[in-house]
Amino acid sequence: MTRIILFKTLRAIITLLVAVTLVFLFIRLSGDPAVALAPPDAPPAVIEEYRQRLGLDQPLWTQYLSYIGGMFQGNFGYSIHTGRSAPSLFMDRLPATLLLGLTALGISVVLGVTLGTIAALRHNSAIDRMVMSFSVFAFAMPNFFFGLLVVLTGALVFGVYFGGSGATRTLGQLLAPAATLGLATMGSFARFTRSSLLETLNKPFMTALAARGVPFRRRLLRHAAPNAAIPVVTMLGLSLGGIVAGAVVTEQVFSWPGVGQLLIRSVETRDIAVLQFIVLMIALVMTITNLLVDLLYLALDPRMRGGRNG
Repeated sequence: MTRIILFKTLRAIITLLVAVTLVFLFIRLSGDPAVALAPPDAPPAVIEEYRQRLGLDQPLWTQYLSYIGGMFQGNFGYSIHTGRSAPSLFMDRLPATLLLGLTALGISVVLGVTLGTIAALRHNSAIDRMVMSFSVFAFAMPNFFFGLLVVLTGALVFGVYFGGSGATRTLGQLLAPAATLGLATMGSFARFTRSSLLETLNKPFMTALAARGVPFRRRLLRHAAPNAAIPVVTMLGLSLGGIVAGAVVTEQVFSWPGVGQLLIRSVETRDIAVLQFIVLMIALVMTITNLLVDLLYLALDPRMRGGRNG
């Protein structure tokens, strides 16, 4: 088991390095940041001064080694607009994004697993078809479109505006973007839970338990649920990526003061240090989440502990 954890940790480090390298290259190959930062009518001498100040006059490989070296020393650069360090700007926005993301994940898991379980227990019934239809609708609905519908409906029908600026929000202003962000993931959880639970309920060992007179509730909670949870755990890890990606759009639609807004602003203004740090943090969250999912696999399925896992 130690060998598996070490292998997956090494793979996570390599993934982080690849993500940082790709972002580093894309930012610099997509255009000269000095041109974007300088005034529109700036002469070439001013643009060259910006380039020297940012270190962009050095060879690309020198810039890369300098950034990687600074990263290992805890120096992730400073914003070219505010002068503050990239981590401090990120930490200012992180609480709002965590609040939104965790609320959205909670909504999607609770409602998705509940609806999927009901659909599995009422297989081929009208309730099953309704739940699956809603799940497909939720999965197919783009976040930005549903978010705009929520904002327009709230403002025009109920006289409530769910957007706005500032960090102080009401419960309704939190639930609106959280439900928007968790809608697609909720549909995926419902479908995965239904299919996994149906497959488990139809396995021979469940039939044997029923023949021995084990009550249905006990069969469901102690035997079917743990076995059916393995694909759902995978979905839980993958859903974090969708929530992180969807938060960028959702925060823009609802003017939520989180990391997503900071990311878009950094892209628009070519704030290199802030952009690179945000992408690094997103990649870090994804790799750690995948590692935790693998460890949960080992805990839920003892058969995986004795095999070779990559």
